[in-house]
Amino acid sequence: MKLLEEKILQEGEVLGEDILKVDGFINHQIDVALMEELGRDMAEHFRGQGVTKVFTIESSGIAPALFTARELGLPLVILKKQNAKNLGTKVWQTEVVSYTKDISYQLTLAKNYISDSDHVLIVDDFLANGEAATGAVRLIRKAHATVAGLGVLIEKAFQPGRKKLESQGIHVYAQASIKGFQGGKVVF
Repeated sequence: MKLLEEKILQEGEVLGEDILKVDGFINHQIDVALMEELGRDMAEHFRGQGVTKVFTIESSGIAPALFTARELGLPLVILKKQNAKNLGTKVWQTEVVSYTKDISYQLTLAKNYISDSDHVLIVDDFLANGEAATGAVRLIRKAHATVAGLGVLIEKAFQPGRKKLESQGIHVYAQASIKGFQGGKVVF
């Protein structure tokens, strides 16, 4: 999506060989008008595919997932990275290794927010190695629901995430696909 690519070029900051800092408009301070447009585009891409719920992983995926869910008129479910006591014991869990934080965590979904008749769209901010999205897919499949696809704002196409997910039969839609970073600049 050209609008997102332009925003990345204007405000994104390349850190090292594989990190893109977008905290000024996506995941620390949020450009609400941009997020609304991204949510509309994401919803249009997946409209008519039988999606019953939109899922995301806390916390950076919440804004784009919320606007997508709103546009589709569907509930948004946020997968938790920490098991809060108020979730109780009726949960689905799976371990996920975070690439950017170099830690592992238990991705958690309360069982009462998914059923075997759900067809779930996963929305997130980035796709790199695909670990978080693969964890979300595992949880959805544990609940015997199906995955409509994965929609991400930014894909790092030079990392294996898309291949990993497509090999599992998951449709991936990226609004901006980065081929790499050259001389501190983003190459689409």
